[in-house]
Amino acid sequence: MVTDVTFSSADVMLAGSLAVPDRRAPVPGVVMVGGSGPSDRNNDAFFPPIRRRLGEAGLAVLSYDKRGVGESSGDWLEATIDDFALDAVAALDFLRAQPGVQAGTTGLFGHSEGGWVVLRAAAREEVPWVVTNGCPGMTPAAQDRYALATALQTIDGLTSGDADVTLAAYDRLVEAGRRGAGFAEATRIVRSSPIPAAVKDLFGEYWSEVDERRWEFTKRKQDHDPIPDALRLRCPHLATFGGADQLVPVAASISLFAAAACHPGRHPRATLTVEVFPHADHRVQVGGGTDLASGYLETLTRWITGLVRP
Repeated sequence: MVTDVTFSSADVMLAGSLAVPDRRAPVPGVVMVGGSGPSDRNNDAFFPPIRRRLGEAGLAVLSYDKRGVGESSGDWLEATIDDFALDAVAALDFLRAQPGVQAGTTGLFGHSEGGWVVLRAAAREEVPWVVTNGCPGMTPAAQDRYALATALQTIDGLTSGDADVTLAAYDRLVEAGRRGAGFAEATRIVRSSPIPAAVKDLFGEYWSEVDERRWEFTKRKQDHDPIPDALRLRCPHLATFGGADQLVPVAASISLFAAAACHPGRHPRATLTVEVFPHADHRVQVGGGTDLASGYLETLTRWITGLVRP
């Protein structure tokens, strides 16, 4: 049974959904953290099937609306990765305090941007395990550049020179953000860039979603590096990816997380397990984004239950 709950995090009140299996003994738990943008407790339709399977496996599950989304107060556009990590820790503390939940075996699951969030939270708090799904191993600026380059490859008749010009415009925006340029200057960069006609719609769609507040949010976030957090982990980490992810450079991300796992300063409990599901997308879905990849739920459940149960 899923119930609506609320809990506080600093100066915001977060709303979410909690499901605790009816068991005689306390059960492990998991907090699920959504991806970028205005993600709600269901992360669109991605979380419900995962939540159901984890519940069937005997885990308590809590997911919540990002600050300023759904029934949560606050404003995600005014937040930072640190703020989101504080929210994840608040959710973790709330779940651990629930009757019937075994606090010491309750961990974190983060999708995409949520992966950066749970890595930051796990690097700072005592967490028994952490799962990231589709989490880039590099900065948002590098990941977004990859996503743009991948999208450019789908445009018929686009030359390599056209792609280079478009990516150069993106690079100028990133550099403008790094030196603190305002939204007006960023808009002038976009309008003055010689973006080829073949990609004007694509780039225009990207920029049409950006206003002054989103530009400021992007500037704050664009150079967040998850690897220092990965180096500070003190618990096992499962990193899952869709092999056909068009938004995240999967091979490069795996390489970066693996290098962190091999660092001589890595905590001995901080093992790394990587699972890649061929032909699956950013949400490890296949069939045009309608079904989770075969074996994904089983793999996720087996890894978690293998850690939390003797």
